[in-house]
Amino acid sequence: MSEIASLDGEASAIAGPAVRLRKATQRAHQRLERRVDVKKRFASPLAYKEYLGLMFGFCAGVEQQLNGEFFGAALSDYESRRKLPLLTQDLAHQGVASAALHLVPLCPGLPVCTDVATAFGCLYVVEGATLGGRTLLPLVESRLGYTASAGAQYLASYGEHTTERWQQFTVAIDRWCRPPERFARAARAAIETFAALEQWLSELERE
Repeated sequence: MSEIASLDGEASAIAGPAVRLRKATQRAHQRLERRVDVKKRFASPLAYKEYLGLMFGFCAGVEQQLNGEFFGAALSDYESRRKLPLLTQDLAHQGVASAALHLVPLCPGLPVCTDVATAFGCLYVVEGATLGGRTLLPLVESRLGYTASAGAQYLASYGEHTTERWQQFTVAIDRWCRPPERFARAARAAIETFAALEQWLSELERE
């Protein structure tokens, strides 16, 4: 938990939970980016298909634990944030039948979400990926010819509303995770989720 302990005390007192969560997870996020060069995996349809399969396994592992009733009023639009429908459509574009998706292994090592704060920390990584998707989408479009409406719905995610949806999510974090004990649980879960995703995606590098 050194990432959390290293937060600057004065900045922590002033910044809201969402800003502090970004700082707390910065090292974990950077390790993920250094370990896995995802862009090079968009060089062919086969590599992209394998990437989609791994992201399906990751998001399925998260979504298996969460639902709208879990968050309740803390994040009332959670159901519209699920990524599996988008990944299912993208994989269908690759010729993968939805009936076969139950065979996709789930990402191991994810934190167990037993409370809303932990769930926010886990979902923080999933929602943060929507921002990265905006930079990856043009690469997929130019290299592979997939678009936001055909083959790259997951990367496009909320489309022109991505920034707005992210801001709404951070507002929800600020409201729920302001108490120190809730923030600590959220930060711990986010760091663990980053680590699980890093290990999961590292399978791409062993091919």
